[in-house]
Amino acid sequence: MEDKTQKKPFPLFELCLLVVQVVIIVFYAEYGTYGSEVDAQTNSSKQEINNSINLFYPFFQDVHVMIFVGFGFLMTFPYHYMWGAVGVNMLLASLVLQLSILTNSFWHQIWSKDYHDIELNIEKLITGDFVAGSSLIAFGAVLGRTTYMQTLVMGILLTIFFGLNETIGVLEYEAVDMGGSMFVHTFGAYFGVACSWALHLNRKVRVPAPKTTRYSDTFAMIGTLFLWMYWPSFNGALASGNSQHRVVVNTVFALAGSCLTAFVTSKIIHGKFVMGDIQNATLAGGVAVGSSADLVIGPYGALIVGCVAGFICVLGFTFVTPFLARLNIHDTCGVHNLHGLSGVLGGITGAISAAHAGDTTYGDDIGTVFPARANGGRSAAKQAGYQMAALGTTLAIAIAGGFFTGIVLRIMPVLEPSFDDSQEWEVEEDDKKEESIAMELPVIQHAGVLSMV
Repeated sequence: MEDKTQKKPFPLFELCLLVVQVVIIVFYAEYGTYGSEVDAQTNSSKQEINNSINLFYPFFQDVHVMIFVGFGFLMTFPYHYMWGAVGVNMLLASLVLQLSILTNSFWHQIWSKDYHDIELNIEKLITGDFVAGSSLIAFGAVLGRTTYMQTLVMGILLTIFFGLNETIGVLEYEAVDMGGSMFVHTFGAYFGVACSWALHLNRKVRVPAPKTTRYSDTFAMIGTLFLWMYWPSFNGALASGNSQHRVVVNTVFALAGSCLTAFVTSKIIHGKFVMGDIQNATLAGGVAVGSSADLVIGPYGALIVGCVAGFICVLGFTFVTPFLARLNIHDTCGVHNLHGLSGVLGGITGAISAAHAGDTTYGDDIGTVFPARANGGRSAAKQAGYQMAALGTTLAIAIAGGFFTGIVLRIMPVLEPSFDDSQEWEVEEDDKKEESIAMELPVIQHAGVLSMV
């Protein structure tokens, strides 16, 4: 029985975290200001009718639900780490949301040499959620194997590298990535996998597979359903007009296609449906169609992208995840399969779509979709080249930044044993007895790793 009188360690990290919060507050006090639609002095009753909050808030709320409910519950499949998954998910997202608005604005102003206060509005909150989503993807790669302290440090460093990559892609390459296939999903996945690689590099320590039960997998499936339903809002949150309408249609079709192929492929390969495949591969279409969601790819094109993504994702869980584990590169949630492979596919399809976008495809002004092509600035082929350059740069910065972050995390205490809530959460004795009973259950295959029935 745990000794309740045991002396508590000095809360050094917790105090440092409070200092970080104070620093963030100081930066917002010095450099943050309300945007024109938010400020009480400029927002009249006439402006309220056309205020962008009416357009963006429903999409923002959908994305918010995805970040805090969808991602949070999707990660609860490890039975002994359900609290850590959903709790640290909330903590990490809250920190990154605040910090990323500062870091993104910093990189944009440094790159453009245009220094000004940060105007806060609903669109800034949406972009903050996007960065939070990328950090949660990275968290999925190391889920259950890092302490909450290591996870928060990873999130802080990710926001810095994310801002740099997004600035290069948007300002230098003028690449278009409406749904974040490259800048959010690919970046987060390869950052997390590289971080996990560095964490276990040259360490001959057996990493146990997370154990799951029917109950924990059901909770994770709830996360999948929330993500599946709200993904069109994620891809189209910052679009407008006809583009936003196309995003919704294309994303729904891509998700439907990936759902069907995920079920079929899982059944063909394993003989039965594997829950890990279904929890993840059904979402692959939403990831893969992100870069081209606002383009005129046609409903058949969206279905093709979704079907291919679902197929590739299941293959990734079946073959790639075990192969990486043998190389001592552990990916708890299989983010490389859902967000990495699908994100790369999305970047490539976005480049192909850009190459085939004629000057009149989107009406009178192609610049409404590809700003760099406004007034005859770039050819379609050149735009496609910059789209691929953005994908390559994303992979390079994500892998380098993630590996560096993993090296930093190695100097910090690790979660031992892995996938154990009781290391950081107050767990009642009855819960521990229930877990000990669950430990006696047999193990079965779960998306490329071992888990319990």
